[in-house]
Amino acid sequence: MPLFPPGAPVTVLIDGRPLRAYARAYIANGRVFAPVDPLLTRLADRLWFEDNTLVVQRGERRVRVPVVGGPSVALDGAYVAAGPALQQLGVAARYDVATRRLFVDVGERESIASPTPFNASAPVVAPTAVFTPSPAPTPRPMWTGSPMPRRTALPFPPPR
Repeated sequence: MPLFPPGAPVTVLIDGRPLRAYARAYIANGRVFAPVDPLLTRLADRLWFEDNTLVVQRGERRVRVPVVGGPSVALDGAYVAAGPALQQLGVAARYDVATRRLFVDVGERESIASPTPFNASAPVVAPTAVFTPSPAPTPRPMWTGSPMPRRTALPFPPPR
């Protein structure tokens, strides 16, 4: 893909929040192209390379994205057609032409619950001591013998 992609820039929103990226998504030939990093890397469970193909896995679904240059290329410089890739990963995507926004609906993932408040009547396990040996003292270096020659260059006086 070119360094400065052609076409109008597109804002990508994941679950209503804008996707922060240095490389912007854009429209070309009627498709929205988005950088692999952070779009696919944020939605993926696993990523790995097979030769010059990046394999993106989310749950049991996999997408194979050909990357020119293979693993040595920065993933934020590699672009993918967002609609088909997201559809293969099982993620809903909708493009709004008027506002040039790509709405990505990830859906419900595992919810994060806040910890329960302290309960004094809950069973308590007494902490056990963990044996950690003290580290061996490091010997101090002792310089003996004749001094080593100087390794930095001495300034040469300019000619008069």
